[in-house]
Amino acid sequence: MSDRLLPWLIPAIITVTVLPASSQVTMPLTVTVSPDRAVLGDTLAIVVNASEQPTVEVAGKALPVFSIGPQQWRAFVATTPLQTPGRRSLVVRAGNETRNMLLWVGDRAFPVQRIWLPAGKDTSGTDFEFDRVAAFKALVTPEKLWQGAFRRPNSGPVTTPYGVRRYYDGVFAKDYFHRGLDYAGAKGSPVVAAQRGRVALVGRESQGFLIHGNTVGIDHGQGVLTIYLHLDQIRVQEGQMFEAGQVIGTVGNTGASTGPHLHWGLYVNGECVDPRSWLAQGWQ
Repeated sequence: MSDRLLPWLIPAIITVTVLPASSQVTMPLTVTVSPDRAVLGDTLAIVVNASEQPTVEVAGKALPVFSIGPQQWRAFVATTPLQTPGRRSLVVRAGNETRNMLLWVGDRAFPVQRIWLPAGKDTSGTDFEFDRVAAFKALVTPEKLWQGAFRRPNSGPVTTPYGVRRYYDGVFAKDYFHRGLDYAGAKGSPVVAAQRGRVALVGRESQGFLIHGNTVGIDHGQGVLTIYLHLDQIRVQEGQMFEAGQVIGTVGNTGASTGPHLHWGLYVNGECVDPRSWLAQGWQ
């Protein structure tokens, strides 16, 4: 190569490989909360736009945060009937930026119900049952598996809404609320997966699930779980992937149940929330 070409090549190489630091684009930290008017039992979504992954704390508790798009993250806030309504602090940090905000969760009246269990129904449960269910509710897997709004798991009418407080055989169940929706259905009627997910729990009355009865739990990812109780038949195995609407079992009367029905619960970060808001939209 001619030496006369070198003075032209060297400046070109320097121009391509050396970039000024000022060329890096940063996104200002912004925070959006929805719904803007929540009540006990609702799920709130904290959506953060930032140049790097943020941290999110509500009332001093750090929440799991997941990417949902380029420079966009989300955390869920789960509320229940046992919590205190009112203001909650929200602190979001990303890089050297911080946003201090307040969440407002309104009160909600929940009905009281009296349940009389048939003779012979065991309401004490087993350690095996409680340990398996607790481990399932604690799952927070990073991949989002659900796609869109959740659907009803059974076509029957809702007989017991979310949040009901109960007396069992005349004794008030302290710190209890109805953790889900009860659907009335004929024994053997189909139960379907409410959304796409992986089966993470299968429990049977014959193996010690004396309260929950025959049970299926589905992990939808990012701390969102659904559980299906008192089933007659179970038609899944742990580890299987299911699409929304696929049959996972049938309505039954197993466990602590007064008659054939499906109990369907939805959990977010280990807390049982009202499933109805998830039926309306799927928190894309």
